[in-house]
Amino acid sequence: MPTETNSVPRNGAFNPVSLAAIVQGAGAQQRRAIAKAITLLESTRADHRVLADELLTALLPHTGKSFRLGISGVPGVGKSTFIEVLGLYLINQGHRVAVLTIDPSSTVSGGSILGDKTRMEKLSMHESAYIRPSPSSGTLGGVAEKTREAVLVCEAAGYDIVIVETVGVGQSETAVANMTDMFVLMQLPNAGDDLQAIKKGVMELADLVVINKADIDAIAAQRAQLQITAAMQLLGLFGSHDEKNWHPKALQLSALNGQGVDTFWAAVTEFRTLQTANGKLAVRRQQQSLAWMWERIDAGLKQAFRQHPVVQALLPQLTQEVLAGRMAASTAARNMLLAQMNRA
Repeated sequence: MPTETNSVPRNGAFNPVSLAAIVQGAGAQQRRAIAKAITLLESTRADHRVLADELLTALLPHTGKSFRLGISGVPGVGKSTFIEVLGLYLINQGHRVAVLTIDPSSTVSGGSILGDKTRMEKLSMHESAYIRPSPSSGTLGGVAEKTREAVLVCEAAGYDIVIVETVGVGQSETAVANMTDMFVLMQLPNAGDDLQAIKKGVMELADLVVINKADIDAIAAQRAQLQITAAMQLLGLFGSHDEKNWHPKALQLSALNGQGVDTFWAAVTEFRTLQTANGKLAVRRQQQSLAWMWERIDAGLKQAFRQHPVVQALLPQLTQEVLAGRMAASTAARNMLLAQMNRA
């Protein structure tokens, strides 16, 4: 691939994306190139999708060297505050930090505030940090559709720590665990009882659980830590006591006061060391790459189905049949699928 993706129409929505500016650039030049690349990746135009695939292929040799950290939790748990404190801490340790934040899109207007960057004022101004907010655009799982691609762009730009912050999620929003090396779940003191702690879903995927705002109620934070630890044991997440494997644990901290960040990063470092040594980190990335491939296949098949001329011809009539109550929705769906397959 050439240094410039000159095949991008100059009268289109995007200017050419410079591969050299992403990989070798610095400062404002590199930031502009990263922003252009992610915007190109997020585009839904068919010609842009072709160019985006070419760009990703060219970037791949420069990726894979970062540590990908996913951070999730309910709204108000303090994810943005914690990420800013953590980011500044890591920069002081000599790291370059990229943060990909996901903001929920309105189901009414389709718009998104993209306000997480304003919550990380100090971090966003640091030359060793890059923050990119993206709308969820209806994508389930707490992440955006092109988050994986954005991670690769940031890695190619030399950011060795990439943090993915999800929207405020519930128990079933687990997509971020399938695209990061370590999945951190943030909880609040007094967030639930023992039964809440052992409910399966997001809890059983967490590599590390953090009880934030521990300074507000130390007793409640201690109780939450004990409940979550017991829940992990009950769910079998601890397994054996093999020192070669990572066993999920629960920690307390106060992001607002900057307390416990060093302990948190020590746990992350231990996780990375163990999972790299036993080979599980490499296997996890391989499995994620295959899952990503099938995810894009599913999305492509759905789009091709909607655009198929037979489907477009049948859709108005069958829609009216379903709305009028004369045909079950499942029957209408099956009829369109059969018609598309017979005319493929």
